Amino acid sequence: MIDLAHAGPALLASFLASSVECVEALTIVLAVGAVRGWRPALFGAGLALGLLAVLVAAFGAGLGLLPLALLQTGIGILLLLFGMRWLRKAVLRAGGIIALRDEAANYASETRALQSEPAEARGWDPIGIATSFKAVTLEGIEVVFIVIAVGAVGGALIPATVGALAAAVLVAAIGVLLHRPLARVPENALKFAVGVMLSSFGTFWIGEGYGVAWPGGDLSVLGLIAGYLAAALFCVAATRRIRRQTALSPAR
Repeated sequence: MIDLAHAGPALLASFLASSVECVEALTIVLAVGAVRGWRPALFGAGLALGLLAVLVAAFGAGLGLLPLALLQTGIGILLLLFGMRWLRKAVLRAGGIIALRDEAANYASETRALQSEPAEARGWDPIGIATSFKAVTLEGIEVVFIVIAVGAVGGALIPATVGALAAAVLVAAIGVLLHRPLARVPENALKFAVGVMLSSFGTFWIGEGYGVAWPGGDLSVLGLIAGYLAAALFCVAATRRIRRQTALSPAR
């Protein structure tokens, strides 16, 4: 039975995280399609999606055989580390320390790299297939991890999977209509939100694994989300302030 307290957050976290990864994968698939042809681009992407579906089915079912406390603690630690990595980069980008990701520039760079490769006169293009397959697989592995991690422990694997599939369909549909990279997607804001949610889930599951009695039970996840969000926004403000002070201070 699906735990309703986790179904909504699991679906949302999976949808947002998958949206980010799908946008990044779409950029490369579009470049392959424009330079090497759409048949190898779509074939490589389809192979990768099939592999990812097998991984979700295999690992999602296997995790249910582990002791609950061990599963909660292990996945909680991984989720926390994963979420903090996303949140750290999002804070640094929002604070102006590192540059925002530019999908248009990445598309142009990937296009130039593909144009430098020898073109196939006929038949299937192994370079195009491999490039598309690698891009979708690498970006999709993170999606698979998030889907399994946020869904398996709380009995919300189905909502998490639905969220990922919805993101993939939405991004793919927009890409087909526009035939260009989604440069205007607020990717850093999405990573910020996903980082907060994954960190909150991770903290909650670590506590559950160690037998912590969370106030309010499962609803305490919402409190953790609010706490991580407030801390992250404070870090963004502090980073911007330090950056401004550094820019205004006289050089020594």
